[in-house]
Amino acid sequence: MSGQPRFVNPFHSRTHSLAAAAAPAGKAKLTHPGKAILAGGIAGGIEICITFPTEYVKTQLQLDEKANPPKYKGIGDCVKQTVNGHGVRGLYRGLSSLLYGSIPKAAVRFGVFEFLSNKMRDQSGKLDSKRGFLCGLGAGVAEAVLVVCPMETVKVKFIHDQTSANPKYKGFFHGVREIIRTQGLGGTYQGLTATILKQGSNQAIRFYVMTSLRNWYKGDNPNKSINPLITGMFGAVAGAASVFGNTPLDVVKTRMQGLEAHKYRGTLDCAIKIMKHEGPKAFYKGTVPRLGRVCLDVAIVFIIYEEVVKILNIVWKTD
Repeated sequence: MSGQPRFVNPFHSRTHSLAAAAAPAGKAKLTHPGKAILAGGIAGGIEICITFPTEYVKTQLQLDEKANPPKYKGIGDCVKQTVNGHGVRGLYRGLSSLLYGSIPKAAVRFGVFEFLSNKMRDQSGKLDSKRGFLCGLGAGVAEAVLVVCPMETVKVKFIHDQTSANPKYKGFFHGVREIIRTQGLGGTYQGLTATILKQGSNQAIRFYVMTSLRNWYKGDNPNKSINPLITGMFGAVAGAASVFGNTPLDVVKTRMQGLEAHKYRGTLDCAIKIMKHEGPKAFYKGTVPRLGRVCLDVAIVFIIYEEVVKILNIVWKTD
């Protein structure tokens, strides 16, 4: 009867509120691929300007083959000889070639990842770690074919040329013209197989780790914001995992793109000759400088990317 007082169970009310708090907090917001391309490009450009010296040292150590004999005794000696011979600016030789590549590389990576992940999320908008791995693999292959292989080939040839007795490349664009003129367009696509394997595994590992850590941190709330420092920590862990996972591929790729790439018939032949003449340790040359660079690299890129996306979500409405 309507006139009778209703009894409200306080325990039922409390249980209901706790259940509501534990329930998923709506559907996860998706990032438009266009925003991902723009944010990724900005993040890639800023990151490479910060971390290039370690990339330079890594490349020098990998090109410093035992048979030459070695020019450098280690990381410190490489830095010392470079600064003594060319000043601090010497550590930034070849920056232009990598900068021109880093912006489109990160743009393609994040654009393709968000495009694929938007298609593979579940009904609540959540992306599980296995699908994150596959999306990362797709993003890595795309950036390898469209950007990384031609740009990295030019970068390695440019740095190798600048350290020779009589450098023949006057600058980045002159170097590109000379490479294409003397070797054809194929000259910028040396080591494509190794590059696809490296970039594909790189991004698959990184996005797998990032997706796993993000899902763990967010729990049942897919729209829970993550502090930039936490994002940076997650990025550094993802970067470290990728370094230990594919440094041998990075070494093979660098050799295949150097000026002495003609010594190898292909990616497998290069790996076999390195193992035969230099031993398994050669596959991990440059690991320490690469570890420092990649951890910083991935942390910076993810922090900047996430923050730029937040700004774009305010000024660029895509929903």
